Amino acid sequence: MIKYIGSKRLLLGQILESVQSFGHVRRVADLFSGTARVAHAMKRAGYEVIANDHNAYAHTLGQCYVQADRKRIYSDAKRLIAELSKLPARPGYFTETFCEKSRFFHPKNGARIDAIREALETKGLEPELFAVLLVSLMEAADRVDSTTGVQMAYLKQWAKRAHNELELRMPDVLPGDGEAWGLDVLEAAKKLAERDIDVVYLDPPYNQHSYLGNYHVWESLVRWDKPEVYGKACKRVDCRSYKNRFNSKRKLSDALTEVVSTLRARHLIVSFNNEGYLSRDDMLTILGAYGHVRVVELDFKRYVGAQIGIYSPKGQKVGRVSHLRNVEYLFLGSQKHA
Repeated sequence: MIKYIGSKRLLLGQILESVQSFGHVRRVADLFSGTARVAHAMKRAGYEVIANDHNAYAHTLGQCYVQADRKRIYSDAKRLIAELSKLPARPGYFTETFCEKSRFFHPKNGARIDAIREALETKGLEPELFAVLLVSLMEAADRVDSTTGVQMAYLKQWAKRAHNELELRMPDVLPGDGEAWGLDVLEAAKKLAERDIDVVYLDPPYNQHSYLGNYHVWESLVRWDKPEVYGKACKRVDCRSYKNRFNSKRKLSDALTEVVSTLRARHLIVSFNNEGYLSRDDMLTILGAYGHVRVVELDFKRYVGAQIGIYSPKGQKVGRVSHLRNVEYLFLGSQKHA
């Protein structure tokens, strides 16, 4: 799966253990699914899963890793991946924007991404198969990027991996059905309230950095709307106007409270950390509606970008980070009647 600042890869075991601790669980939902790593792990564990995220790239990841059924799409996906892998490079919007105006990818790989993405647009594929192929391309591009893991900037010198050849691979699609929604989280919570759900997992943003801005290249690759861009990072112009209450220190508490109060699931798990806009006590107050709330605290290594120092816009090191580790919290709540 793609590199992701919000990834819970190292917490999967603890999250699954937390789900199991509630006893009989059949249906689970992840309402800020991001890469769908958690939802994918839950599907692998045998749960009926709903993954939701309003960003187009994340919704596509959910369609691939939760909604798609490997038994139904595997043979077609494998055939098409082999076919797309043979396409000649053809530079276009992606190469110009993300390889020449900026340096996220080497131009040789950008030209192949252009060719493959244009070909996908013409095939008229059904949604799950289309999503699997898009994810194959996204992950292939991620393996040859030149960033520290977010797309707010690119490395001053090419990363070694940027010179590797782009290689499409079959994503780890699982057998069985699931659902992937592309809704605003409050709309998803309202829709979910009409379902019989055992556990809802929430991993909300915790600071001012939006995932649209952090992963704008993936958003443009998936939408393929070839937007106008701005700045050295060639961000989509809609990143300027995009507002999310979960990225606002002033609005985050009310936003999360509204979502939590809308949910009707028997159990709730919320992932947060001690560097977020809300404190441990703030979270306990918000989650009070779920009766007794247990807190699991985990010592965690900070994101790699926070470990390499503080640099000026000219690339000069101007400071050192204050700490290299933080505390990840898992808040586990159960409805009083559960």
